[in-house]
Amino acid sequence: MNLIRCAKGAVTASAATAACYTLMYWGYAWAREAADTRTARGGTFGGAIEHLLTTAGSWILMPLLLWAGMRLLREGGNTVFVLAGGVAWVLVSGILIDDIDFPGSRTPYVALAVYVLFCTMLSGKDQPTKP
Repeated sequence: MNLIRCAKGAVTASAATAACYTLMYWGYAWAREAADTRTARGGTFGGAIEHLLTTAGSWILMPLLLWAGMRLLREGGNTVFVLAGGVAWVLVSGILIDDIDFPGSRTPYVALAVYVLFCTMLSGKDQPTKP
């Protein structure tokens, strides 16, 4: 296992996780505000579009950030890292939606740290190719 590649994977996964978590945190606040506004006007499914956009945005952004981060750090051969990291993010963020979505809930730092460790291990498994 290449330790420098793992370190680059850890930096990339940490930055991508922070970005996607922040997107979800503020996006769900936007969805709650829209839901309150629409519900006050008698609308149904208030904030559903905002919630969907936030979740989909996070799920699309994670693999892109993982790929871009490793390419920026001049590492090639990141297929497993990007694909498995993206699927893992869908699972982790899907499970943690309630912890991120509701105000006053606990921030799932342990789960986010486990995700970063998982991605770090994945980054060492790929066979690097020359960029």
